[in-house]
Amino acid sequence: MKIFYGVQGTGNGHLSRARAMAGALSQYPDIEIEWLFSGRPREHYFDMELFGDFHCRSGLTFHSEAGRVQPLKTLRNVDLLGLRRDIRGLDLSGYDLVISDYEPITARAARRQQLPCVGIGHQYAFCHDVPERGGNPFTRAILQQFAPVTTAVGLHWHHFDKPILPPIVDIDHDDLAGGCEQNKVLVYLPFEDQAPLLALFRQFPDFQFHIYASVHEWRDDDNLHTRPLSRDGFRRDLADSDWVICNAGFELISEALQLGKRIMAKPLSGQMEQLSNAAALEQLGYASIEERIDRRALEFWFDCEPNAARPCYPNVAEALARWISEGCAEPVETLCHQLWSESDIAPPQLQRQQVA
Repeated sequence: MKIFYGVQGTGNGHLSRARAMAGALSQYPDIEIEWLFSGRPREHYFDMELFGDFHCRSGLTFHSEAGRVQPLKTLRNVDLLGLRRDIRGLDLSGYDLVISDYEPITARAARRQQLPCVGIGHQYAFCHDVPERGGNPFTRAILQQFAPVTTAVGLHWHHFDKPILPPIVDIDHDDLAGGCEQNKVLVYLPFEDQAPLLALFRQFPDFQFHIYASVHEWRDDDNLHTRPLSRDGFRRDLADSDWVICNAGFELISEALQLGKRIMAKPLSGQMEQLSNAAALEQLGYASIEERIDRRALEFWFDCEPNAARPCYPNVAEALARWISEGCAEPVETLCHQLWSESDIAPPQLQRQQVA
């Protein structure tokens, strides 16, 4: 089976999910995958050996500054002619299956060539009635039409009684079994101004902050430990941290939940997906949500009791790889019911009725 797999590369969460899927699909020797990543320059990707000689395109992305989406700069930076050229130039003939992790070039090329395309990703959960915040008809239309597919497989922290799968979590069993360093805090806030954050964290000398940012070398300054982006280093620090401070992206929070971390999330202002994620986290009791991270918020968070009990998710990547290897023939509703039955969250009532 030949698969063309497109991945939205603007966020490292999409890459983490792609790595989990690549590992799971590698267990099927008859599957051959061609990868395409879009959303950032090739030189800005790291630890990509798993994907071989992958394709790279500009695609579409949002521009943000100081924790807020900048709509005008986003529109100015969009190369619509280049996007159209990439869509028309992508030849998908000879492939048995097209998969899009919210990647617009792959999804639209498949639609143009009248090929079935499976969408796997968190954004496809918004095809259903899930917690939502900060949306309007325009933003909803963009979210749903950004990377249109013929079969949508949405992922979320809860099913909300809809045919939605649990998250794909790219962590090792060793990470689950590892211990934690007391008062170690992992920080990943790539959309925020870093200088005021460092000044704030310095006011909490009893905590060791391990901060991943766009720097070129390690920096250790008392309780502040700034690190360049690195998959292996990030995974190690996530595994043995007690606390996680991050934006409200989907994948990192999924991994932190699976590892039982205490989470503070600051949604990216003006970004519907992150605002909606924050609404879901509040509803589920899985994280502390802050519009602004300041001394008062951190003091309260460090002193308060842990959030609700963490969920335990099954190996979704493994189940999806099997589903794909069998030609995606099983209804998504059946796969949904099976996977939630393997978690510690009761499966959706609606889907139990449908598959009974």
